Amino acid sequence: MKFLYSNETISDKELKIAIPSMIIGVGVLSLPSGIASVTVGSDGWIALLIAGILQMGVIWLMAKVASSFPKQSFLSYSAKLVSKPVAVVITFTFAVYFICVTAYDIRMLGHISEQYLFKKTPVEVVMLAFLLVVVYAVSGSRVGIFRLNILFLPIILIVAIVVFLLSSKIMDVSNLRPAFQTDIKGHMHGLYTSALSYIGISIILFYTSFVENPKNIPKVSIIGVTVPVVLYIVVYLNCILVFGQVGTSNMLFPTVDLAKRVDLPGGMLERIEALFFTVWTMGVFTTAMMVFDVAILALQSIFKKIKKIHIILFLSPLVYFIGTIPKNTTQIIQFGNYIATSMYIYGYLIAIVLFIIAKVRKGKSNGKKAI
Repeated sequence: MKFLYSNETISDKELKIAIPSMIIGVGVLSLPSGIASVTVGSDGWIALLIAGILQMGVIWLMAKVASSFPKQSFLSYSAKLVSKPVAVVITFTFAVYFICVTAYDIRMLGHISEQYLFKKTPVEVVMLAFLLVVVYAVSGSRVGIFRLNILFLPIILIVAIVVFLLSSKIMDVSNLRPAFQTDIKGHMHGLYTSALSYIGISIILFYTSFVENPKNIPKVSIIGVTVPVVLYIVVYLNCILVFGQVGTSNMLFPTVDLAKRVDLPGGMLERIEALFFTVWTMGVFTTAMMVFDVAILALQSIFKKIKKIHIILFLSPLVYFIGTIPKNTTQIIQFGNYIATSMYIYGYLIAIVLFIIAKVRKGKSNGKKAI
């Protein structure tokens, strides 16, 4: 017997938790390295902060547009703004991007697991196992996904805080120097690298139709983005304090090395990185789960006669195949950068265009509330 939630709606709190759950994923492992390689000393926090503020502005635009059409799907309200054919193309393109993000998440998890955890297990096996868990999660109630976020996010944040507090024993404050020495070009590169870590905020365009009280969505969205902004800055500064700017820039996954350097008092846990990887896997799982679900949601709105389970069965092998295309670390990183860059430009451009059109047409959309 299939269990369904009696009320297929979500609260403000659930949306607020879903946003950081979506953003915090594979990128947190390599982000400090990417920032440190283009900035001087500890200046990378400036790019992270500016990027975070920009994301707050963008998600506010997205939330304002979506909340102006309560209980309507992205395809439905975008069709009112740019016509049905154009809206279908935009929605389908979003679905393609989210499918690729799912494939990247699964591939990266398999790759890192092979390097640090399951060295004798083929990466394809790890990918398949993880994909099956994601498929199982999205096959049920969509609201159930938000319940999982409420369960996992506090665990992720608590373990992250514990790791950072314990790392204080091996910090060197002199690693923060020199300060404010990065030139404009370095800050721009850092800003670009930082911004790519927030591509998941586009889910707000699709999930707002499930929110009980749409009026609070813009405020809730900004609060949700604040969590990963603070986390990213703390992660970066911890890596700099422990490894220095040069050391951090030369590491592929400095956050992993940070967890490996930390010891719990009294030998309570000999390998805390095992706990760290477990929690990180939760983060990747929530990200992959939501991007895959949004891809399904987008396609459901286009192909209304096709059942959800049939879409899942069609997409699952496709996601797995795309994930196996990159053959080594370099190709995986290039694949991720390409997806992030293209989706960053596409998602934010669509949000800005829709906001401008909605602003111009305010009061003329069948009595809908003006933005």
